[in-house]
Amino acid sequence: MHPLPDTLRPTAERLFGDRLELAERFAVMLAEQGPERGLIGPREVERLWERHLMNCALMVDGIDALDHPVSTLADVGSGAGLPGVVIAIARPQLQVTLIETMQRRTTWLEEVDAELGLGLEVVRARAEELHGQRSFEVVTARAVAALDKLARWTLPLATDGGSLLAMKGSSAADEVEKAQKVLARLGGVDPTISRYGEGEVEVPTTVVQVRRRAKATRKGDARG
Repeated sequence: MHPLPDTLRPTAERLFGDRLELAERFAVMLAEQGPERGLIGPREVERLWERHLMNCALMVDGIDALDHPVSTLADVGSGAGLPGVVIAIARPQLQVTLIETMQRRTTWLEEVDAELGLGLEVVRARAEELHGQRSFEVVTARAVAALDKLARWTLPLATDGGSLLAMKGSSAADEVEKAQKVLARLGGVDPTISRYGEGEVEVPTTVVQVRRRAKATRKGDARG
């Protein structure tokens, strides 16, 4: 068992509410099966809550802060279910779609959904294969690619007026600067960098938000 540290419990209770038990069950599944299935490194088990689950859970603060309706969300490159599964646990009112290319990972995500009863949609595809076919009010991604490349994959999946929320690290500002031209071409406007969890966790979650303007062109969506 890798229980939730007492220092993180108040924040976890704030974010997950009465669904905290589901988050704890997900943590157990990740700890027991993650390393052997190649979902997380063995060293990550001891810091699952600090480095992964809480880091992802704080994304919901970013979702809650959006100034447009959010009922549909796609998580691109879900992998182990971070942050998509965590968001689905914390915000059950959202219709969450997990987009992942690898069969072994989609199998894992389907098993998690069945075990926890989250009502997820799991799609095995590359994000760009869904351009023009699917759209979501929010698209999330964690540790997938640099922002300029990530935007090409994800922004076309956002509804007009919807948002990309990308979890980033200390390079966030540099990535935003380098991605300006790509964002503009894809209809991405007003990129902002926010940090969530200040004073609650040791390392706050850094999120880059990019809004897709109301009438965005799809020119160059799949390619640079």
